[in-house]
Formats: sequence, C-alpha cells, structure tokens
Amino acid sequence: MRKRELKNIEWSIAIIAIILCVIGLVALFSATQEAEYDEFNKQCIWLVVSIIVGICVMIIDYEEIVKLSPIFYGIFIVLLIAVLFTTPVNGASSWFDIGFFSFQPGEFAKVFVILFLTYSITKIQGRDKRNINKPLKLLILLAILALPVLLIIKQPDYGTAAAFLMAMVFMLITAGIDKKYIIGTVILVVVSVPLIYNFVLPEHAKKRIDIFLNPESDPRGSGYNIIQSKLAIGAGGLTGMGLLKGNQTQLGYLYPKTTDFIYAVIGEEMGFIIAGTVIILYVLLITKCLYVAKTAKDETGTLIASGITGIFIFHMIENIGMVMGLLPITGVPLPFVSYGGSSLITNFICIALLLNISSKRQKTIFVK
Repeated sequence: MRKRELKNIEWSIAIIAIILCVIGLVALFSATQEAEYDEFNKQCIWLVVSIIVGICVMIIDYEEIVKLSPIFYGIFIVLLIAVLFTTPVNGASSWFDIGFFSFQPGEFAKVFVILFLTYSITKIQGRDKRNINKPLKLLILLAILALPVLLIIKQPDYGTAAAFLMAMVFMLITAGIDKKYIIGTVILVVVSVPLIYNFVLPEHAKKRIDIFLNPESDPRGSGYNIIQSKLAIGAGGLTGMGLLKGNQTQLGYLYPKTTDFIYAVIGEEMGFIIAGTVIILYVLLITKCLYVAKTAKDETGTLIASGITGIFIFHMIENIGMVMGLLPITGVPLPFVSYGGSSLITNFICIALLLNISSKRQKTIFVK
C-alpha cells in the first residue's frame, strides 16, 4: 500500500473498533471469572487473529476481492447447506464444531453476500443506474439475497437473516432504487407482519415476541432473561457496581452474559457512563461508515460501505434494544464486544474493507 493511500485511510474507524474491543474484553474478564477466564482468553486470541486477517484484507484492492465474490458466495452457500446437518446447539444448527473453536458460516456469509450483491448491482447497472429498477433485474438481486437468508432461517437464526435484509435495504437505496419499490415494500411489510405472526412463525418465535411484549407473564421461564437484564442495567446506576461485583453478573442470574447480554454486564458493573459511551462509539462508527460510502472513489466502494453500515446499525440497535427490553431477543451479538470468534473476525473484515475503500478515495490526488 502506497504512502499516499496510508495517509488517506479513515483510521478513526479502526480506533473506534479497538476501543469497543477493549471494553468488551474488560466485561468478558469480569463475566468469566467463575469459568477461569476461558472465554476471555479465547477472545484475546480471536482479537489477534482478527487483526491479522483484517490487515490481509486491507492490503488487497477491494475491487479484486469483489471480482472473486461469486466464488466465495458459492462456497458459503454450500457451507450454509452443510451446517443444517450438524448437531443443534441451543436449538440452532448454526455452527461447525472444529475442536478448539466453533465456525459459524452465517457470520462470514454476511460479508461475501454484500460483496456479491455489489458485484451483481454494478454489472446490472452498467452505464445506466436506472437499470436497477427493471423488475427482472431487481428479482435477480432478491434471489441472490433470498438463498442465504432462507438457509439461515432454516437453522433457525432470524437475527442474522434480518441483518442480511438490512444490508440489502441500504445497498438498494444507495444504488438508486425507485421510491415506488420502497413504498410498496413498506405496505407489504405492514400487511404481512400479522399474517407471518399467525401462520408462518414457529411457536418458539411467537413466544419470544409475546414475552418481549409482556416478560412478567413468564418471569421464571422465557421472560427471565429480559427481566434479569433490565435489573442488571438498572442496578448499575451512573458509575456501576464495579468489576467482579455485579449481582446479576456474578451470581449467575444473567444468561448468556458473554454473548447476547454482554451489554447488560457493562451496564451493571461499569454503569451508565461507560454504557452510554458504547452507544456514542457506535454512532461515531456508523457516521464514519456513511462518510466512507459518500467519499468512495466508485460505485463499488459506495455499495460495500453501505451494506456494512446496514449490518452495524442492525446489530447495534437489535442487541442493545433487546438487552434493554425494547426489542425481541434474537441472539444477535454486539459487534466487537460480544464473545465469539466468527463474529469478531467478520467485523474486522468489514472494518478492513472500509479502510481499504477509504484509502482509494479520489481526494488523495490532491495530497502532496
């Protein structure tokens, strides 16, 4: 990578990601003391691996990566099919258990679906961006998205599937989709939500929604996690109860505290100041992602950055929302903070792509 490109990189994105990782590691350290810090130690290893993978992605021109995206898309479709035949973990067939670690293809697929959608959109648009609004062309893009989404729903993992949809929405808006499709989609969603709830969703998914609306209806069952999470956040106050001192965290009332409910650990033991800082960091990260999308040198970079922005927005809002009882529980991890190797590596690949795109911005021409 040339010196001019290094100067032009939006390094603040990487700095924000590292700060979030540090906060996550501190929370994991406190949350895993009874397990001899097993997940904390593993997360430290995954952080090192993620940074190395991110550096490799950053030094390869993103346009070259996009050219290879059809191959990666095909590979991950095969993996998403194969994972359905694995032994379910917590009711979901989402992981390949490979000795030391579990590999979740759905996490990595988010990146390569975004890249393949970018590849397809740019091919469809050609010299005329209006081509994206031709019904047949739009159906092709929807089919590209539908295949991995349906396979992930089959696992079942509705949270990850929703993240794909959010990325697609951001990318289509960026690509210049006609407003009539947006309005039509909104109407379709409004009409279909009650139908899906009554006739499509399995009982366990319905129960999650019902418990979200009224967790006190089953305080010792499905509503338990939400209630304990809100108690933990409320008990933290302004400055928190202190590391290793949170009642819900340390006495085992909060579960799973290292993944889905890591934000509750932060709220209880570090307090409102740190918990609020986490939200501010995410807002800054998303703002920087949008800036990279706006200043990218070409449509390819803009589309990739837009898709990544959609992923980060969904994960932040959904995870923090469900922990605070504002949204249904879906098992979506908090980027850079929650425990999980697949999630962390995927997030750093996204960060690396953003840095890669920012390094190629046209304004570098004017840098001496």
